[in-house]
Amino acid sequence: MNSLVGEIVPAVGAAVGAYGVNVLSRAEDQAADATVRLGQRLLDRILRRTPDRAPIEAAVTTLATTDGDPDALAALRLQIRGVLAADPSLVTELAALLPEQPAARADGTRGVAVTGNVPGIVSTGDAAINIQRR
Repeated sequence: MNSLVGEIVPAVGAAVGAYGVNVLSRAEDQAADATVRLGQRLLDRILRRTPDRAPIEAAVTTLATTDGDPDALAALRLQIRGVLAADPSLVTELAALLPEQPAARADGTRGVAVTGNVPGIVSTGDAAINIQRR
């Protein structure tokens, strides 16, 4: 589910970035690019299936008024994750709306193919030294 949220939130964030708080009521705009339209469709489905829209609408409003602040985007992500956790059928519905991800491909010697999130270090090479501090 976290990878699905990771795909949904950037699209919704793009729609919020393009339309601000008006994304909550704006009809699909023919001039909008595919990502913005996708974000609008995803947000619309989420809001239609959410018993209490207020927390998501508040997160969208905050994101729209803070110029894409990463913390505001994280707050929207948290709200969307909560809705998806409560409605597994919505997870399936939203996943069907997302474009299929191309298969990961690693080219060249020691190439690394990564899909999804990588919380740690990815490294190749002779005598590499990697230190990750938390």
